[in-house]
This record gives sequence, structure tokens and C-alpha cells, in this order.
Amino acid sequence: MEKFSRKPRQNRFGRIILTVAALILMAGAAIHLRFTRQMEILVVDQFNQEQLTVARIIRKLVENSLNTLEKELLQTAGKFSAPVSGPSAWQVQLQPELNRIATTGVMDILIWEPTSDTAWVFSRGEPVRESPGLAPVMASEALPGPGEILVTHPVSTGSGVSVLMITPVGSRAGQFLLFRINLSWFLAPLLKDVRSGASGYAWIIDGQGRFLYHPFTDFIGRSAFEVRKETYPGLNLVQIDRIQREEMLQGREGTGAYQSAWHRGLTGNMDKLIAFCPIHISQTPRQFWSVAVVAPTHEIASAVSQIHRWHLILQGMVILVVAAAATALYLFEIRFSRGLEKVVDARTRALKRSEEKYRLLIESAEDLIFTLDDSACLKSVNSYTANFFGSDAEHLINRPLSDLLSRDVARRNIKAVQQVFESQRSVREEIEIRSVDPSVWLSANYMPLKNEMGEISAVLCIARDITENKNLQRHLVTTEKLAALGTLAAGVAHEINNPLGVMLGFCDLLLRKQPPESQAHDDLKIIERQGMHCKEIVENLLSFARDRKVSEEYTDLNHCLEEIIKVARHSIERQAVTVKTDIARRMPMVRGDCRQLQQVFLNLMNNAVAAMPRGGVLGISAFFEKGTRRAVVKVSDTGCGIPEADLDRIYEPFYTTKPEGEGTGLGLFVSYGIITSSGGSMHCESHVAEQPGDRSGTTFIVKLPLQPQEDL
Repeated sequence: MEKFSRKPRQNRFGRIILTVAALILMAGAAIHLRFTRQMEILVVDQFNQEQLTVARIIRKLVENSLNTLEKELLQTAGKFSAPVSGPSAWQVQLQPELNRIATTGVMDILIWEPTSDTAWVFSRGEPVRESPGLAPVMASEALPGPGEILVTHPVSTGSGVSVLMITPVGSRAGQFLLFRINLSWFLAPLLKDVRSGASGYAWIIDGQGRFLYHPFTDFIGRSAFEVRKETYPGLNLVQIDRIQREEMLQGREGTGAYQSAWHRGLTGNMDKLIAFCPIHISQTPRQFWSVAVVAPTHEIASAVSQIHRWHLILQGMVILVVAAAATALYLFEIRFSRGLEKVVDARTRALKRSEEKYRLLIESAEDLIFTLDDSACLKSVNSYTANFFGSDAEHLINRPLSDLLSRDVARRNIKAVQQVFESQRSVREEIEIRSVDPSVWLSANYMPLKNEMGEISAVLCIARDITENKNLQRHLVTTEKLAALGTLAAGVAHEINNPLGVMLGFCDLLLRKQPPESQAHDDLKIIERQGMHCKEIVENLLSFARDRKVSEEYTDLNHCLEEIIKVARHSIERQAVTVKTDIARRMPMVRGDCRQLQQVFLNLMNNAVAAMPRGGVLGISAFFEKGTRRAVVKVSDTGCGIPEADLDRIYEPFYTTKPEGEGTGLGLFVSYGIITSSGGSMHCESHVAEQPGDRSGTTFIVKLPLQPQEDL
């Protein structure tokens, strides 16, 4: 039974080893092919670069040889500054020069007189002879001045291809000295022994594409494009024609490859490598030739094949070593992988539990938790954040913080994120979200998150709603301010009340002594009315400043609101204001005097109507707030709104935003005192339109305590 149980394992293990070996062999073959290809490219490129170096050397040799002949021409022309009697005298002086420079390719020296178009030719070992005029040859050339040299374009003659090198004789412009250079004699000593590799050679073409030198002498003097087409009609000449036309005849240097059918006596289609560069003959007129060095690619193949063999042997040894190592590693892996799998599984489960616990903690938190990158774009958010902004987490990812906050608030918070990246320290910032009604205050703490390298990869923000704390803080400040004002108002009111009573008493005595229809009587009535107005203001101040006890009366809020709305609706609607009510039925009894509460609500409604001089909507709503167990009354308008800077002063006595003469500034002052004496609170929210079309308006929120259950 033991043998039968182990045999499948051994077969499976053998198949694995064979598979690994096959993969290694396939990988080795692929590597070998890739290496071979790369090596061929590298060798070809290197060989062509060496051919280009040979071409540059040939260019230097040709240009130096031409420069030497130019110097010889100028030196010879300079010797004839004095007149020479005739051709025989020329012969005596030119024959030694001709013998000396004949080995450089000069086959004739000519003296040419353009005015008579007469030329005398001086050749080695031959008598001087008169040649046909050179005017047809020089018709397209600009004759050189003293000290200048002109090299004509190559011309095919019976003896091969030649060029004329011409300069004036001495300082006389009437005679010119010419060297006739046989290019085969001139170029053969420079190029015949050139070798690239084992049998590579060089050839030269002029600016019209004619061969000036070629090992196959039948090509010399003929167009390279035409002679190839005539000699090898079935050969693909696209590559060499393109190289000559687009590169060599444009005066460029470079390398390439093409197909040929001849190489030093060998015939048949073969691939060749070519390197070429221009030979600068003259600048005026601009004339250049192009030298090419070529060699068949099969000469490189033997060297590459030898390298291939050594590489294949080395690769085989490497494959054997790798296969042995793979087998050993596989055996070790079988022994140790199972235990490792158990450890990995256990740690994976622990990591998943930890991640799940962390995710539940973040998702269940009633705080805004999100991360930002260095561009202040959201990278992750929890559910509370997504619900707060009225979206889902997927739509918030990668959105910039500026899309969610107002411009000024976003600017401050983006600056805080950048500060965390720069200082690597936490930064706190308070955010006011005005896109919701009512606005919400958040306390945001931006903290750096660092990666394993100690660099900040993101910023974590935990923001908590502090709206209630802000409201309590504002309410506390307002209460303390009004308490101080109340103390001041009480002292002032007492000091004013006594003299004011005396003034009104004497005014009453004077009224009794004046006839009712007299001017004095009317004036005293005006004084009395203004005095009574002052007395009313003083009584309001005293009523606010008086240390009242919390009211123990309870009233029906629904009846209180319905009665005051019924009284004021007609006068309100006459001013183009629409009254909209939303009062919950069966509201619990609230603490406070009904008359005083109606005075508060009427004052709030009058203020709302005054804020809408062109008409608008007055909203009155009442409902029970379960969280605070209080009755809430909201009086809102669509008016101009109260600037944020004035919100903290609206409860101050004598402070009003109405035009002069239309308000005393005591309405909200007294209303606030009535509500607080009932144990309630009053809060104002207002929006001012920053741009045309924006929403504006004010809402006063009054919260009143309910009647305790035991009193029902």
C-alpha cells in the first residue's frame, strides 16, 4: 500500500521537474535568440562605424592631396610674373614642374588666354601643342581672381574622368594656368589598397552621381544609377538608390545596408554594409564628392557564428546549473511551504479581522473622517462624511476639497493641508459649512500620515460638529453682555425717572392754566407726549433690568400664535407680504405669560415685514423638538438679511438697523428679556446675498420650556 501511495507523488514530482526543465530550455532558447539578434545588430553597427572611420580617413587624404595640388598651382603661377615670349619659353619652365607633379595625377598643364580662346597644352615627353579653346568648358564657371583657384566639375574624356584646376598667371588676368588632373591617376594610389574587413573596398561619386573611382573600372565615368540598372537588371536597387540620392548626393554622412551583385569578382545577390561621407572640393562654387566604403555581410557572419557557438556552450552550462538549482529549491520548498502556508493563513485572517475592526470603527464614528493628498483631493472618506455632503463615498474620491466648501473656507483649509506637508505637524482649523441650513461649525484636526520611509503620504482629517458649542458660546456672550447692559440701564432709568416725573407734573399744571385752543396749550401737549414717550422707554428699560423670577405661568402656544397672527395678518398682507404658517397641532403647554409672548411674536413679525419693503414671504412655524424637549417657534422672512458683523449687537438696547425715526432699538432687547425670563432661548440666523440671485433672509428661533408632566 505504501508503494501505491508514493507512486502518484513521484510521477507528479517528475512531471513538475520536466515542466521546469522545459520552461528553462524555452527561456534559454528565447534568450539565445534575443542575444544573437542583439549581438548581430551590435557587431554590424560597430563594423559600419569602423567603415565610417575609414571613409573619413579617405576624405582627409583626398582633400589634403587636392590642397597640395592647389598650392603647387599657385606656386607655379607665381613664377610667371614677367612676360614670356612664347610657347617654347613656357615649355622650358613648365616641363620640370610637370615632371615633378606627374605622379600626383596631373597629366597636362595648360596656358589659356580667354580673350582669344587660345590654349597651349604641355604634356610629359611631348612637344607643346595648341588645343581647342576652353570657352565651352568654362562657360558655366566664374573665372577666379588673382590668388584664387577654381576646380571644375568632372568631365569624361577618352582617357577617363578629369577635372581642371585653374588660376590666373601672376597678376595678369589675361592668362590662366591650368592643371588637368586624371582622376583615375589621382584617386587610384589613395583608394586601391583600402580594405574594410577581408575584402571591403571604397568608391567615389561626384555631385551628379557619376563614378569617379571604382574597383570595377567599367563603372568609372558613368552614372551610378544607370550603370547598376544596365549591368544587373534583376537586382533590387531601391536601398542603394535611396542612400545615394537622399544621403550621399545631399552631402551627408552615415551608414546603411543594400543589395549588390558584384564584389571583387564575386557575382550573385549579396547584402553589403556601407559607410559614406562627403569630400569637400571647393566652396565657390560649392562642390563636393562622396566616398563610400562597402563590405559584404557574410564576412561578419563567421565571427558572429564563432561567438554564437561559445555563447551556446556557456548558455547550456548555465541552464544545467539553473535546472539543478531549481530542483534543489523545489525540494526545499516542498518541505517548508506547507508550514509557511499555515503561518500566512493565520496572519492573513488576523489582518483581515484587524482591517474589519478598523473599518467598522471608522464607519460607525459620528465624525467626519477622510484623507487628503498633497493637492487637497479626497483619497478616502467614511460613511458619515459622505452622508454629511449628501453623496456617496465613490463619488467623493479624488474630488478636490474646494468642490465641497465655500471659496474662503476652502482656501484656509487647503493652506492648512499644505502646512501639514511642510511642517509635518498637526494643524487645527474651524470650518463653517454654509451650504446647509442652518449653517454648521466643524472643528477639523489635520494630522500627517507617514509611510515606511518616514515621508508624509497623506493627511488625515477628523472633524467634529461643534455647532451647539458655538451657539452656547454666543448665547453666553450675549447673556453676559445684556446683563451688564441691564445693570447700566437700571441705574440710568432710575436717575432719569425722577426728573422726568417732575417735568411731566409741572407740564400738567401749565396745561390746566392754558386755554385748550391756544398755541401754548398745543406746545405743552407736544412736550407731554414726548415726555410720556421717554417714560415708556424708561419703563421698558426697568422691566428688562428688573431681576425677574422665572415665570411659573403656562400658556397654550397654539392659541397664543393663532390669536396674534389673526390680529396682525391684515396689516401685514396690505404691505405685499404673504404669510405662510406651519404650526403643529396639539402643542404641549409652554412656560410664559401669553400677553408677553404675543408681544415677542408681534415684534418679530413687524421686524420681518420691515425687512421686506418690496414684499416677500413671512414664515411662521411651530413644532416640538424631541432632542431638547422644547417647543420651537421660527419666524422667518425673505428680506435683505442682517450682516454677520451685526448679529452680535441686535439685542443691545437702542441698536437698530431701521432708518432714523422708525425704531427705538428696544424691541429685540425687551423680547430677549421676556423669553429668558421664561427659561427659554432666542437665536438668530441670517443670510445676506453676496451676488444678485443669491438667497437672503433672516430666521429667529425661539425655544420655550414645556410644562412638566407632574403639573399636568
